[in-house]
Amino acid sequence: MTVGLLDVRELRLLDMMIRQKNIVLDMDVVKPGDVIGFSGRSWSSAFINIGTYALPFFGISHVGIMSKASDGRLLLFESTSLSNLPCALSGENFVGTQAHVLADTVAAYPGRIYHYPLYRPLYRNEDTRLTQYLMETVHTPYDLMGAFRSAGVGISWIESLFREQDLTTIFCSEWLASAFSIIGVFPTSNASRWNPNKLVRHLRWNDVLLKSRRLK
Repeated sequence: MTVGLLDVRELRLLDMMIRQKNIVLDMDVVKPGDVIGFSGRSWSSAFINIGTYALPFFGISHVGIMSKASDGRLLLFESTSLSNLPCALSGENFVGTQAHVLADTVAAYPGRIYHYPLYRPLYRNEDTRLTQYLMETVHTPYDLMGAFRSAGVGISWIESLFREQDLTTIFCSEWLASAFSIIGVFPTSNASRWNPNKLVRHLRWNDVLLKSRRLK
């Protein structure tokens, strides 16, 4: 190796260290009420993007919300059927609403991850109510059919117009929209109609969420 120059392996190691440092710095400023958006590399994510009028492999195919758990930990609350991580609250794998340590999710997720800051910190009563609502609804089974309807694929878009809100099972953007509605940040009469792309776009257009920055 020539003195003063880095070989390929050292460059890769340096790049990895820089990326890891950036992730830590970004996650240090995440607060309750912030949204985490995911853009997956799988065909299922691409299908969601196509159905919600976004570019395959680039649009937001999954969302979660940051909140304090009842024990005070700041966790990522998300409803998913794809995570291999056990729920941080129960220690068990679950298909549906669950909570994870954000750093663990960032490390494990095979795709892009974005942090969308809420336009302001939550007031104390909002923060408390968000925790209460998420803890009341965590470990609710995943709503696969609801996620399909919300995507607006084929006749499912027409069907969604006549479907009332149903939170007996919950998909990701449905949980986020419902949580925001419960605390008054984003009132909606039907959380079941919001898919990830549509919800994030609407929240950005209405300045509920600030410009995103990439965590991974």
